[in-house]
Amino acid sequence: MKTTAITVFLVLAIILTGCVQNQKMIMTVTGPVDVNQIGITLAHEHILVDFIGADSSGYHRWNKDTVIAKVLPYLLGAKAAGVSTLVECTPAYLGRDPVLLKRLSLLSGLNIITNTGYYGAIENKAIPDHAYEETADQLAARWIAEWENGIEDTGIKPGFIKIAIPEDSMLSAIHEKIVRAAARTHLKTGLVINVHIGPSAAAEAVLRLLKEEGVHPSAFIWTHAQAGSQGSHVRLAETGTWISLDNVMPDNIAQYVSALIHLKNNHLLQNVLISHDAGWYDVINPGSVKYRGYTTVFEQLKPALINAGFSDKEFDRLLIDNPARAYAIGRKI
Repeated sequence: MKTTAITVFLVLAIILTGCVQNQKMIMTVTGPVDVNQIGITLAHEHILVDFIGADSSGYHRWNKDTVIAKVLPYLLGAKAAGVSTLVECTPAYLGRDPVLLKRLSLLSGLNIITNTGYYGAIENKAIPDHAYEETADQLAARWIAEWENGIEDTGIKPGFIKIAIPEDSMLSAIHEKIVRAAARTHLKTGLVINVHIGPSAAAEAVLRLLKEEGVHPSAFIWTHAQAGSQGSHVRLAETGTWISLDNVMPDNIAQYVSALIHLKNNHLLQNVLISHDAGWYDVINPGSVKYRGYTTVFEQLKPALINAGFSDKEFDRLLIDNPARAYAIGRKI
């Protein structure tokens, strides 16, 4: 009798443990959400960006109420188009504001995901001084702490790692350090690595570093992959890398349809993300920079894809299934 009870207990423990391990979530600015509940997801967007530089940017440079008044109608427009989740890709020192994002999430009813990491494009203007002095492990420790404890004193946690490198296959010491720090952060937290890159050679250089660090390619989102060749889309997608085609606009629909048809013909749609890279409230020029909305994918790209032979199921894979797998928290293997 005693042996039977112990056996039953062990079986239940295994079942329960398995259930916990198999539960997948994304982390939003309002807390964790089951991946099966995130719905239509725009995998690369922006709400506010401040290009002044790491030495000057800060929350004092914008008024949250003013930004909300400008941005909220666009978020509600995305929701009306069917969007449930928006991945906000603005990193620290470039205008990341988790409190603002939380307020907008609550007002709009959208899930919003923020990030950890540093942005090494635009001539390194958004890289803080300490990044040059610290090691990759020290940078990773900063980003891991944001995941474990929340960003600053907000309690709001990042849902992915966002870094950026220049459009160059020859990575400088600071850019290699940022990539390695992102890799080590992923291995500790399970957060996916979204890398602003562009051309194919730079993407392949990042992939080589990530592999050296023991990171599986499926933990790597090649952002702005539309700047690369269709051949490189196939080559990297076959490794498991995410191909993010993320600057959809009314005047480039044909380019995206062509790229997506090529990936479909190579049976690789399961590794593709699409989005607008849109917004944003420009802190430097808030009155003169036009805010770009988040609906072109639905209003123009989807009809063009349907006309090209895509099914609704294939479109849903790009906007629902793939983002859920890409942004699900967990070390990729």
